[in-house]
Amino acid sequence: MRNISPIDRIYCALDTQSLSETLLLADLLNGEVGGIKLGKEFFTANGPEGVNKVAALGHKIFLDLKYHDIPTTVSGAIHAATNIQCEFVTVHASGGACMLEAAIEAATKSKGDRPKILAVTVLTSLDERDLSIIGQTGPVSDQVLRLARLANQCGVDGVVCSPHEVVSLREEFDDEFFLVSPGVRPTWASSNDQKRFMTPQEAVQSGADYLVIGRAITQANDPVGATRRIVSEISNVLS
Repeated sequence: MRNISPIDRIYCALDTQSLSETLLLADLLNGEVGGIKLGKEFFTANGPEGVNKVAALGHKIFLDLKYHDIPTTVSGAIHAATNIQCEFVTVHASGGACMLEAAIEAATKSKGDRPKILAVTVLTSLDERDLSIIGQTGPVSDQVLRLARLANQCGVDGVVCSPHEVVSLREEFDDEFFLVSPGVRPTWASSNDQKRFMTPQEAVQSGADYLVIGRAITQANDPVGATRRIVSEISNVLS
């Protein structure tokens, strides 16, 4: 397991169109989380300038745009992303080997510290029935492992996966391969848009390096208090 502090393991998902709300929460969480995850909703509304304003508060940025297109298009998008202050950028592993390799090649041409490329395996909103409908057979875990192996072979820095698949992936790959888990929420928080989830402490115990946590923090009456409670729970596991 990587030596990462409990705070640094948490990326808070601030997926909203409102720049002012995002900046307010990001400022509030400064020093409380390892970074901020910004997705398509925020990026579509606020663009690179909005991302840089969040980064200017001192946060590491997880730019979760899940690029999935022909290699040339994804290469161009990743190249553009290197001009934004990002720690992580996501692509879909199902885009195939050529696309993944193009993403890594574009990232390595960054003038500064290059963003780490994460490949999304299977969305946490999907289960076996959903995969069957779109023509993918077999358990979710098999598809996740298949896509993770592809990503690893293509030189991708790590994958985004449900915490339920973390154990098998950690057995397959060494600690240099990042495992990042959404679908994480404490028992005392509620949500209904993910079918494969675990508590933060369970995810870390399973071998996840980083956790993406959204509404358990953002919709709490006291976001800082909720974050500190999660950090404490993770600390108890690591100690």
